[in-house]
Amino acid sequence: MAVDKTPMPSRRAFAGLLTAGAGLAALTACTPQEGTPSPAAAGVPAEGTPSAAASPSATSSTATASATPPAAVEPTTEPTVASPSQAPSSTLKTQHSLTDPTSPWVIVNKHRPLNPQDYVPADLAQPGVRLAVSGEAALLNSTTAAAAEKMFGAAAAEGVIMTLASGYRSYATQVSTYNGYVASTGQAAADRASARPGHSEHQTGWSFDIGDGGGACSFQPCFAEQPAAIWAKANAHKYGFVVRYPWMFHETTGYYYESWHLRYIGVDAAVDMTTRGIATLEEYFGLEAAPDYL
Repeated sequence: MAVDKTPMPSRRAFAGLLTAGAGLAALTACTPQEGTPSPAAAGVPAEGTPSAAASPSATSSTATASATPPAAVEPTTEPTVASPSQAPSSTLKTQHSLTDPTSPWVIVNKHRPLNPQDYVPADLAQPGVRLAVSGEAALLNSTTAAAAEKMFGAAAAEGVIMTLASGYRSYATQVSTYNGYVASTGQAAADRASARPGHSEHQTGWSFDIGDGGGACSFQPCFAEQPAAIWAKANAHKYGFVVRYPWMFHETTGYYYESWHLRYIGVDAAVDMTTRGIATLEEYFGLEAAPDYL
């Protein structure tokens, strides 16, 4: 998400899920609580990625998060997978740490802060892609940057123009953003609108938000219907990315659907996850659901 200079509103805070008849709801990106709209204005992101809600017409949109989360795992330990059906395939060439922030499989959510919390990637780089931001928000770790260049290039070859709408977010930026929310709205509302410092995927350099070349619906629910989002949903796994916060899995991930927030986990794992129809990293790695902070 682009770095906001002002404390409000932020990328993950927006439209809440309502309008039962239409089936499409306003989603509060960083707000897992049902029926609680975000205080931030629509179109501005909150956690570490903005939150766009797509229409439930997507094939996976009708699936809801499992009522029985996988067995709990202490954030400081290397978790074991809950079951063979959820575990990464044994055929994957490489297995990675789920706690080391330099690992493409590190899991950061409301139960699993970064360690150290003020982690800074050592290899931040600006990818050679179309940028919609500048400064730190235009940076990714070098592995993610290289994969993004391939993905953006492939999309462009098919006539779809993507922009990098928000990349790296430093711990200091997250502190400033989160504290601004707390001062303005109180901690309960802040936790629904912005990730606590040290709990944002954007800080790892493994995640970024995309925009559409046409500029429409950035960080808004309607972004899911833009060419960039449609192409990414169908093709991002070929380049090592997954849509980190899928439709109707907020009770697992802690965040409502963000069609613009992509997370690099490597081509083998992304293809494995997509082929087997596993929606979230929590499920894939056998981790407990993280709808709220502990």
